[in-house]
Amino acid sequence: MTWSVSARGAHQPDNTAFTQQRLPAWQPLLSAGITLPLFFCAGLAFIGLGLGLFYSSNGIKELEYDYSGNPGTTGNCSLCAAEGQGRAPPPNCSCAWYFSLPELFPGPVYLYYELSNFYQNNRRYGVSRDDAQLSGLASALRHPANECAPYQFSATGLPIAPCGAIANSLFNDSFSLWHQRQPGGPYVEVPLDRTAIAWWTDYHVKFRNPPLVNGSLALAFRGTAPPPNWHRPVYELSPDPNNTGFINQDFVVWMRTAALPTFRKLYARIRQGNYSAGLPRGAYRVNITYNYPVLAFGGHKLIIFSNISWMGGKNPFLGIAYLVVGSLCILMGFVMLVVYIRYQDQDDDDNDDE
Repeated sequence: MTWSVSARGAHQPDNTAFTQQRLPAWQPLLSAGITLPLFFCAGLAFIGLGLGLFYSSNGIKELEYDYSGNPGTTGNCSLCAAEGQGRAPPPNCSCAWYFSLPELFPGPVYLYYELSNFYQNNRRYGVSRDDAQLSGLASALRHPANECAPYQFSATGLPIAPCGAIANSLFNDSFSLWHQRQPGGPYVEVPLDRTAIAWWTDYHVKFRNPPLVNGSLALAFRGTAPPPNWHRPVYELSPDPNNTGFINQDFVVWMRTAALPTFRKLYARIRQGNYSAGLPRGAYRVNITYNYPVLAFGGHKLIIFSNISWMGGKNPFLGIAYLVVGSLCILMGFVMLVVYIRYQDQDDDDNDDE
């Protein structure tokens, strides 16, 4: 017995206020005088922030055009869609969108493309990639991950680079913008800034090309095959050596999958030359190279010109959410106030009866 007591005492914590949990503590007692002002103040704060977000979102100007080419719609893009039977249009089939601006479209202007009914959030689709390969690891280039199947190896047995369903479905339409400054005058091309459209961490950290072989990127990818839907290998995505291979801006943007079936992705910014302040009034033409089929899965694709505010792009959901939560806080505050007054009066009457 003596041995067990001494052994237990040797392992006991020190007899201090901290180890014995005798420190002073404070436990708030929520009363009506504390809770009700908190609800009202929180509700007013949420409503004020929601109004700011909502009106800021409504102040953003957008101009969009559906060029899917659905049967029965107007526009010459329907010819490209019809020739491809909704699946694979002829290579580099071209169409155009004409529009006019009666006043300045304030900048900076962002050019997006939007796809609908395209489920990048599908589980099998979302994991169909090889991050080790995309980071430039040479061994992964020759031996793609099993998650890439059935886009892991080509029909001839060569490893696919980049592998997977996400890369195979890369969006490959292209656009150019032209401005007619005077009625009846020539169209002048508007410069599109296509640099830095991807996330900085993606472009500089997550995506890297494999080491060059004899100074050549093509030799680094020798022995690999492009995805089945691609018309050119990955090292020919762009003539710019700083924007080709796995570090191509368009490719990096596409590989960041969207959470919803309708999504937008940034294509370019308009912020150079005479268009740094926005798009001046006049007639415009967008030349579209129609390569990406969407009618086969009932989808739509749109071109969108948009400017931004301090909160980003146009999105009324956040403002509406803050307004709803703020209104609920105010409503709950009034409900609790009524209940408090009612029961307080009842307690006062009971005390008077006694």
